[in-house]
Amino acid sequence: MRSIRGRATVAAMPSDLMLKTMNCVHRTMLKFSGGHMGWEAAKMPVLKLTTVGRKSGEPRTVMLTSPHQLGDTYVIVASKGGEDSHPAWFLNLRDHPEVEVETKGEPKHKMVARIATAEERAELWPLVTAKYKNYAGYQTKTEREIPLVLLDPAT
Repeated sequence: MRSIRGRATVAAMPSDLMLKTMNCVHRTMLKFSGGHMGWEAAKMPVLKLTTVGRKSGEPRTVMLTSPHQLGDTYVIVASKGGEDSHPAWFLNLRDHPEVEVETKGEPKHKMVARIATAEERAELWPLVTAKYKNYAGYQTKTEREIPLVLLDPAT
C-alpha cells in the first residue's frame, strides 16, 4: 500500500489470468513440497477450497487465505482485490454451498458455505480489517460490499 498526498492507495489487482496462474503455482508448490510449504500467506492460514462451478457443474479449486476463524468455522473474504465484480469462487459457492476444504495437516473435508449476515459482517469485518488492513483498502476501491463467507463443518 502506498500513500499519495496522505491518502492510502491499494496496488492494482492482478488479472484473472495472473490469479489463475498464481493459484496453479501455489497448488504445485504444495504438491511438490509434500504439503510442507504454502499453508500460510501474509501471516494467514491458507486453505484449498473446492466449489462446484455454477455453469459447468465441474469441481473448481482455489487457494484462499482465512483471516479469521471461529472454532471449526473459517472466515474467508470475497474481496477480489477490490474489483467491482465478485470472484468466481464466491458465485460458485453462493449457488452451490456444499464445498470441500483442505487445510494444513488435515484431509479434505466437506463444509457448507454461507454468506455472513449483516450482523455477522458488522461484527467480523472490524476484526479482519484491524489485523489485515489490505481488506479495508480493497473495500475503498469498490462500491460493492465485500462479502465475508463462513465455511461451517458439514453435519
